[in-house]
Amino acid sequence: MGAHPFTLRQLQYAVAVAESLRFRQAAESCHVSQPSLSAQLAQLEAALGVRLFERDKRRVLLTAAGRAFIDQARVILRDANDLEELAHRTGDPFSGTLSIGVIPTISPYLLPRLTPKLRAAYPHLTVRWTEDKTRTLTEALEAGRLDAALLSLEAHIGEVEREIIARDPFVLVAPPGHALAATKTAVDVAALRDATIFVLEEEHCFGKQAALLCADTNAHIDAFRATSLTTLVQIVAAGEGVTLFPALAVPPGVTDAQLCVRHFAEPAPARTIALVWRKGYAFDAALRDVAATIGQALPAQNSGPREPSRHASRQQTSRPKKKMNQAARRARADTGR
Repeated sequence: MGAHPFTLRQLQYAVAVAESLRFRQAAESCHVSQPSLSAQLAQLEAALGVRLFERDKRRVLLTAAGRAFIDQARVILRDANDLEELAHRTGDPFSGTLSIGVIPTISPYLLPRLTPKLRAAYPHLTVRWTEDKTRTLTEALEAGRLDAALLSLEAHIGEVEREIIARDPFVLVAPPGHALAATKTAVDVAALRDATIFVLEEEHCFGKQAALLCADTNAHIDAFRATSLTTLVQIVAAGEGVTLFPALAVPPGVTDAQLCVRHFAEPAPARTIALVWRKGYAFDAALRDVAATIGQALPAQNSGPREPSRHASRQQTSRPKKKMNQAARRARADTGR
């Protein structure tokens, strides 16, 4: 096998320039001088016989050949990082640093219980958490910036390995005295018909799932779309409507005098929480072990693995609009402060 006409360092420089489209910024991110970075890229282009960038005094652009080259360079750099990690952790796969992404509708409700369990189970492993929305996490996973991600399988997550951790059923949250909270028994989803329901914005995968359920039952989605589950709680506590919550996120110690929480009759809508990672990842078995530990941190109401429910698995949403009421305006104003 002959020697390659480029180095990993040159690939890193090329990717850095492609991401920022500024040579100075790319040099700073790579901790080298701009002349050094420029010289290495010139050598790379000369060795390949291909122009990767078009540049003048005003701007830098990727050529068509450059776009294809950079896409493959990212894959090579990601695999090189995996190879280095494999060498460092072969003796103990539960050592070093594990980077895990987590969506906002899971992280604040699970991590406080999970962190001490992970520390006790893997004392030599440092877990670095990144909270973000599903799309950003899956992109970071594909690029190799994350080792794994904790998210809902009902979202678009691409071709990944997965370990299902739990089924997280939806619950109805209503203010005291609301008609939907009058019964102490499980609520049929059909009872949501014509109800006004507040949901998260669609950038959150749970917001999309809740909107699907509303569309299926002919419920009305309020025009105001919250950015967090905390905002939804505030709106419902003001007595202006009802909302849907994943059971994992229900505030502890809630009583009917504060908020009425009602479970749905089976087959209840739910999301499927799973740990996912890239196909071919070297520490597949170790991540499955970590997933089992994560499952031990879940509260009792989250049952074991099941297939996604009918209501939670569809991908297209309907967005009925309704005039924003006063409580929604107040909640939006509060979150903007």
